[in-house]
Amino acid sequence: MSEAGAVAAHDAHAVHHEELGFIRTYIFSTDHKMIGRQFLFISLVMLVFGGLMAMMMRWELAWPESQVPFTQWIPEPYMYDGHMDPAFYNSLFTMHATLMIFFVVMPFMVGCFGNFLIPLMIGAGDMAFPTLNMLSFWTAVPANILILYSFFVPGGAAAGGWTMYATLSAKAIYTGVDWGVDLWIISLIILGISSLMGSINYITTVINMRAPGMSWFRLPLVIWSLFVTAVLLLLALPVLTAALAMLLFDRTMGTSFFLPEGGGEPLLWQHMFWFFGHPEVYILVLPAMGVTSDILSTFSRKPIFGYRAMAFSMIALAFLSWIVWGHHMFMSGMNPALGTAFMLSTMVIAVPSAIKTFNWLGTLWGGNIRFTSPMLFALGFVSNFVIGGLSGIYMASTPVDIFIHDTYFIVAHFHYVVAGIIFGMFAAIYYWFPKMFGRMMNETLGKIHFALTYIFFNGAFFPMHFLGVAGHMRRIYNPMQYEFLQHMQWWNVFITMSAYCLFVSQFTFIFNFFWSLFAGKKAERNPWQANTLEWTAPSPPGHGNFDALPTVYRGPYEYSSPLVKEDWLPQDRRLGPEAAVAGHH
Repeated sequence: MSEAGAVAAHDAHAVHHEELGFIRTYIFSTDHKMIGRQFLFISLVMLVFGGLMAMMMRWELAWPESQVPFTQWIPEPYMYDGHMDPAFYNSLFTMHATLMIFFVVMPFMVGCFGNFLIPLMIGAGDMAFPTLNMLSFWTAVPANILILYSFFVPGGAAAGGWTMYATLSAKAIYTGVDWGVDLWIISLIILGISSLMGSINYITTVINMRAPGMSWFRLPLVIWSLFVTAVLLLLALPVLTAALAMLLFDRTMGTSFFLPEGGGEPLLWQHMFWFFGHPEVYILVLPAMGVTSDILSTFSRKPIFGYRAMAFSMIALAFLSWIVWGHHMFMSGMNPALGTAFMLSTMVIAVPSAIKTFNWLGTLWGGNIRFTSPMLFALGFVSNFVIGGLSGIYMASTPVDIFIHDTYFIVAHFHYVVAGIIFGMFAAIYYWFPKMFGRMMNETLGKIHFALTYIFFNGAFFPMHFLGVAGHMRRIYNPMQYEFLQHMQWWNVFITMSAYCLFVSQFTFIFNFFWSLFAGKKAERNPWQANTLEWTAPSPPGHGNFDALPTVYRGPYEYSSPLVKEDWLPQDRRLGPEAAVAGHH
């Protein structure tokens, strides 16, 4: 289609667009931007629930078997006059991890920003399958309801750990009916179906709906990260879904996939779970890497250093993530030769991550750095990811892993990698909030929020390395029952106080978010002077996203020609030459 024809087609589309009612606009919407906002709000709600569970756990670990404040309203058998039941503690750490991984980070980084950004950043009017997109969100809603409702069924919520290892999970944990694990399984199956719908949509949209001139190596790194993540989701989720179905059959239909007394193999669950579980780590972290890459480039006023190397490193991470799952199973009796193969592949997977880290540093080097709130959170993600990556190298070595396996060293590593994604989440919110809602968040409050979050995050998780090396086991209810841990109990108190301060500091963000939503300064079309295509659209974008179909003349990291050809736009809607070459020195 010629450029003039594309503009005419877009204008005709805009003319014939009918105004939708409240329900079709805000509830059962097929607009990718509204669906992205829906994923944003539901993941923030689940973040609050997951955080509250963590606070209750940390109180129990710091002051074991004491009365937990503000819990008198929780009925028996979970709490007895404010004192926590050990089985309820097991449910808390199981559900905390499940919510944070599957119901917070995935819908936030993939559901919210995948939906909101992909069409805008590739120059499309919407997703390839808008109705399927709506269904992907509304399929996720019952999964969220079921996982929370599992606290109120006989036997309580699932209590076998977020990995739900057989044979513990394949049998009833309690003497009565144990519905909590069944609801956990059903909820994750439903959520997996939702994610599969989204991944199909993302892949199709990126392949088929890029604007004229938007070649593969003109794609922003955010889009590369979301595209690779969608491929991982498409391939990994069926494995988890099959394992969950087999586990549900063992629990309800008398099969023995994982029960040894019926000829089953408990280790089969571990193989299937971690074959999904390690790609899952990169499903979580890759979008944060993409967000960080573009934000560092924007606020360093430089192109990203080594763009193609960054894109290929994401592809390499995706490929290598399939051949390292066995490092979670070094203690399972694995053949030493096979363990050595997994050890080497795990060390190799550090190379693409190292490429990304050095390229981030190369982007910062010599840049005209602007320490905005998004930039600070992006830098926080980089620093915490480096700490998590370095601790991971120790666990890649089988002899070291045997010593620190299932200790708080593992908990520290996991939180620096996965919980550290929260810095990428906040960077994305502060950066794209103007485009989402048409208003700016308060920069002063944003910087205070970053400082408090960064200090207390490291206060909560870095000391866990010390506890782990000292032998502190994960998932224990009362550390004071173990004599060799008693002299280090003060570290548990310190971690708990840091965690509570981390939790309270998020109220700064909550106030900033909702205050800015209604009273924040109105955003310009391109408030950050960024180079990616979404900033050429209005803030917030209307139906169809762009004033007219864009034709791309350079990538976001190229400065030799304008970003889009604007001759046919009205004068008041043009970016101007200073924005078209933003960041060029």
